[in-house]
Amino acid sequence: MTQPTSPQIICPACSTPGTGHFCANCGASLETTTCEGCNASLSPGVRFCHRCGRPVGAGLKPAAAAVLAPAPATATGSSLPWIVAAISLVCLLAFFAGNFYKAKKSSTLDAPQNALPQAGLDDRAQPPEEGGQGTVRAPDISQLSPEERADRLYNRVMLLNSQGKSDSVMFFAPMALESYRLLSPMNADQRYDMGRIAEVAGAYPLAAAEADTILQQNPTHLLGLILASRIAGIEKEPAKQAAFTRRMLAALQSETAKKLPEYDRHSSDITTAVTEAKQGKTGK
Repeated sequence: MTQPTSPQIICPACSTPGTGHFCANCGASLETTTCEGCNASLSPGVRFCHRCGRPVGAGLKPAAAAVLAPAPATATGSSLPWIVAAISLVCLLAFFAGNFYKAKKSSTLDAPQNALPQAGLDDRAQPPEEGGQGTVRAPDISQLSPEERADRLYNRVMLLNSQGKSDSVMFFAPMALESYRLLSPMNADQRYDMGRIAEVAGAYPLAAAEADTILQQNPTHLLGLILASRIAGIEKEPAKQAAFTRRMLAALQSETAKKLPEYDRHSSDITTAVTEAKQGKTGK
């Protein structure tokens, strides 16, 4: 009598078909797990919970504890979720404040790049008078929706990062991340924005968690694959980076045909990722 065969499972790490508990090619787990923080069902191979962002299993890096906010596992109405959220916010702000003041100490003569907080919501500025300094015009944010505030702060952080103003990035990043945390539930576009802010601010576990959540909802989402590939490259995991890149190129045509709004908004990121992949600038 023949023994029943186990169904094949596609390895989430290297895309190799396999059966059993672990991938025969790379050793990644093929079993469905449950999040220790919120009891959500997790797909095989995920590194972070798609619901609360908690790392799966051991191996959490020290910096992750300061930037990831575990979601409450208790019922609505308990005071525990608010306590956890408050502690997480304090840790997040302390993490970025320490980096900001460390960077500021080494560049005290570069004061103009540390604009006032309201500059994060408005790029307009009055021209300097003769022999004087320019002033930043405070915007009227009362008419902005939470989504618009988050979008403005994302643009500010990305602009400062492109200008190499790391101390200002560390100043505005906590504000931007908190503005996205207030958007619930977040869509894939907003999660990508949050992941990119975390990436440029050095909060790599948080960026990886956002990429995993995007891919949990849509395994072929271009922005999720691009963000996951970038973080794998930063963390010097070339095999994972190459796997995400291959998945991105394989899904490019079908995903582009969907004409999702976030693909149009981040078209330059997609173009750059595709170009680099085809030129062999990603991990192999």
